[in-house]
Amino acid sequence: MNSTSFRLHALTENDIPALIALSDSVGWDYDEAELRTILSTGNVFGHRNEADQLISCSAILVYEEQLATIGMVIVHDSCRGYGLGRELMQACMSSVPSDTTIMLVSTPAGKPLYESLGFTTAESIHKCLSDRFSPSAGSCGQDESYPAVLPIEVADVADVIELDRLAVGSRRSHFVQARMEQAASCLVAKDVSGKTVGYGMAVQGPVNLIVGPLVAPDSTTAIRLLCQLTIGHTGKIRIDVPNGQESFLDFLLQNGFTKVSEPPVMVANTNRLPDRNGTYFGIAAQIFG
Repeated sequence: MNSTSFRLHALTENDIPALIALSDSVGWDYDEAELRTILSTGNVFGHRNEADQLISCSAILVYEEQLATIGMVIVHDSCRGYGLGRELMQACMSSVPSDTTIMLVSTPAGKPLYESLGFTTAESIHKCLSDRFSPSAGSCGQDESYPAVLPIEVADVADVIELDRLAVGSRRSHFVQARMEQAASCLVAKDVSGKTVGYGMAVQGPVNLIVGPLVAPDSTTAIRLLCQLTIGHTGKIRIDVPNGQESFLDFLLQNGFTKVSEPPVMVANTNRLPDRNGTYFGIAAQIFG
């Protein structure tokens, strides 16, 4: 077998069962709902072998203001060593204009490949897991205090998209709305005047309740959102925290979370992330940036 035995394709919703099987083969837990959000937000590529089996994949999510993120880069163990990962990355990178900032969260195995394609490390994130989130008494604030945490309403959507833009450095209108539809819980934080100052979502995956995006003006509000998003949940929780949120990260580590890794965030076509305002406390998932 050689590299010509594999054919690169653009993938569609018809490929979701094969994508789930491929992610299972490497211990990743993508499910149908997550894949539909990915496919609706960007482009997914993959190789098929001579038996028409899907043996690789990658995705690039394209946002509105010259930002894209790459993730879900998988090559089946039986097909490594043929340059398929490089071909997948090149397909993703060539699908957006050359002045688009491309970011990804790297695995240790993938970092040499990404560096060879021009990616450099901009910062890192903190992957935190909890088998049982147990906030200490009083740490989540009182229900009558402000900011008030409330279910999101249609009238809040524009404010949420703008808060997300300022936090991430690019408008992600379609993604935010798709993620809201996917979320098990979606909340906003409002100050005493009724202004929306933060928001958070929680998505139930096959293994973990994934908290994110989580955007807040300060760590106290981020903690209130986290507590309300996870209230009554007794299973596993995951949240990936960007650099610069030490107070929030300390709270997690003191209340039932463990930091399991600190993967690098890498960028191409630039040497830094887009300008952000410091309100990003939890990313949606590594693939979404």
